[in-house]
Amino acid sequence: MARPTASRGGGAGEDAHIREVHRAIYTVVRRIPRGRVVTYGQVAELAGIPGRARLAGAAMRASPRKLGLPWHRVVGKRSKTLAQVNILDPIGSAVQRHLLEEEGVKLSDSGGIRLADYGWLPDVDGR
Repeated sequence: MARPTASRGGGAGEDAHIREVHRAIYTVVRRIPRGRVVTYGQVAELAGIPGRARLAGAAMRASPRKLGLPWHRVVGKRSKTLAQVNILDPIGSAVQRHLLEEEGVKLSDSGGIRLADYGWLPDVDGR
């Protein structure tokens, strides 16, 4: 898949491509089970756009609330074994943390999440 870019007046074809990429990202996010998390990079890879974690983040920021996506299950990557709540504003971060904790995800005081315990990949655990 070609590397999508933000629309800068590129026309209807480019806009359609961006909508297609966003749909692929949202399809992945809808599949994340309760109590599991996926990093932005993993979402991008599963959506067929490996290496485009920032694009996955931009798509999540642009997602309409009416879609009801489980946005809180998409997190930043801290290291190979840890993810983290990755919202810079303190209110959004607290909301994400609360929603994850309601689903049974344990977070460290700094927002760290052990991927071995809570990470999800469909080809690994079959869900």
